[in-house]
Amino acid sequence: MAKNIPIVENILNANDHLAQENRARIDSAGVFSINIMASPGAGKTSLIEQTLSRLKDKLRIATVDGDIATSIDSDRAAAAGALASVQINTGGDCHLDAVMLRGALDQLTLSQFDLLIVENVGNLVCPASFKLGTHKSVLIASIPEGDDKPYKYPGMYRGVDVLIINKIDLLPYVNFRMDYFERGVEALNPGVTTFPLSCRTGEGMDAWVDWLIQNVQPT
Repeated sequence: MAKNIPIVENILNANDHLAQENRARIDSAGVFSINIMASPGAGKTSLIEQTLSRLKDKLRIATVDGDIATSIDSDRAAAAGALASVQINTGGDCHLDAVMLRGALDQLTLSQFDLLIVENVGNLVCPASFKLGTHKSVLIASIPEGDDKPYKYPGMYRGVDVLIINKIDLLPYVNFRMDYFERGVEALNPGVTTFPLSCRTGEGMDAWVDWLIQNVQPT
């Protein structure tokens, strides 16, 4: 009799087990960690740069930057003030997974840092399925992407801890219905922590940075 093997389920279970090991490793070093996800061009690297410029004198920050090719994002993070920046080139994979992050952690002395920022590959589908072991998952939505993204990519919006709405400075120029967008988000992820901001103008960045500080240094 033929036997069906649930390959996808097995892969995800193995990934989740490794993610738990990554979390234990991060926890033992006393580091707070976030996984930033978004579509290409939404502003992941810009957010990291602006975050580093505000926190590099207050926190010891390391970054792990995932991309299909090049070290552009890692170089930008290092230039912005990351004490260490590790680039992961996936060679075509559309997401980071726990194995890739484990390899990056091997290149860091975690106890030397307060905050670990992981920049995932630009994609609104695959990254939602692969846990890394970070404490919080952060999704960046940008105004030019349109207001229908929660409805088209529910898996991504349902699973995140924090939502950043970037490029709000473009609201006067883009047909983006904020009320429609927010209804979609609320239906999938009620009460999700949300930060409307603009990496270009700096509007709203203080609230985001304060949230990070509170999680790194809880009172």
